[in-house]
Amino acid sequence: MPIGGARRNGTALTERQRIAWLRLIRSDNVGPATFRDLVNHFGSAEAALEALPDLSRRGGADRQFRIASVADAERELEAAHRFGAVFVGIGEPDYPAALKEIDGAPPLLAMKGNPQAASRPSLGIVGSRNASASGAKFAAMIARDAGAAGYVITSGLARGIDTAAHRASLGTGTIAALAGGLDRPYPPENIGLLQEITAGEGLAISEMPFGWEPRARDFPRRNRLVAGTSLGVAIVEAASRSGSLITARYAADFGRLVFAVPGSPLDPRCHGTNDLLKQGAILTTSPADVLEGLAPLSRDDLFSRLNAREPAVEPVSSGPPATATLGEGGRALVVEALGPTPVEIDDVIRHTGLAASEVHLVLLELDLAGQLCRHGANLVSLAPAQ
Repeated sequence: MPIGGARRNGTALTERQRIAWLRLIRSDNVGPATFRDLVNHFGSAEAALEALPDLSRRGGADRQFRIASVADAERELEAAHRFGAVFVGIGEPDYPAALKEIDGAPPLLAMKGNPQAASRPSLGIVGSRNASASGAKFAAMIARDAGAAGYVITSGLARGIDTAAHRASLGTGTIAALAGGLDRPYPPENIGLLQEITAGEGLAISEMPFGWEPRARDFPRRNRLVAGTSLGVAIVEAASRSGSLITARYAADFGRLVFAVPGSPLDPRCHGTNDLLKQGAILTTSPADVLEGLAPLSRDDLFSRLNAREPAVEPVSSGPPATATLGEGGRALVVEALGPTPVEIDDVIRHTGLAASEVHLVLLELDLAGQLCRHGANLVSLAPAQ
């Protein structure tokens, strides 16, 4: 029985907020987790932008901090408009509900295509780029049956299994997560497929800037989008060091289901999926296995309680935002508590005896100065000396 789409709740950003959000996420050393902490601390992206130079200076930055300008943001918004795309914020109705739940979710997604695809439950399907004929056929079977049951199929637009999954779900809805900007799809031979996706029932998403050519280190971010957008991920043919295993690891970290299709022990393309089965992935020998596993999660209200957004109307700042004051002694305590080994932020708070707000402020300063490494939501360490 087909399932319905999720209720689309949230609050739309004003144009002023959207420009401020885009400026903040495009500024130096501001990733999704830092963006969240800045907005939580200062109350809005606009107020956080005013505080960035002072924060980075106190964190020990040895060069001028680059803040994306209003003109930079407006140019990217115009590029998106010309391309037929939009930027959707994490608190807005069209932002994928499942993705909003993960730690460090992208504050803004560039999206092109049918936004309804983002409101429906999704199944991720990924696997080998040099897929076998039988592997591609089975991935297409899962995609067709899941699509008929009401699921959107999310994948990474790669060759092989990804391509088979996208093509099999063109009529029912598919989401392509890109490693580069929406205008820089990879691989080139799938540009036509991407156009079919965005012209029909599907959607293309990316957290990268327009014009960004994908590099090797960008593909794990793409894999993270696939896992975060989906209720579960089906892995079909993955070698022992396959990028698909990165997607599976993200899915497990996010509390999503991991389905693995077994294969011949003699086929290197199946070593990774067979290992996933040893680790507890759901044995998948038919599309029914996937649908049965997803059924308890496919409620319209599964993520309806999540409501991460900044205030609907930002205050107009009449001067520099107020920041917590902390002496050099307190700042030194936080730095001394850190090292090259990741440590939980709560442990830093307990160790230093400082208020949580003071510790988080120092971590923001170090982060913006490029002296902090984040390892997930709550683990941090000092960055290696340059």
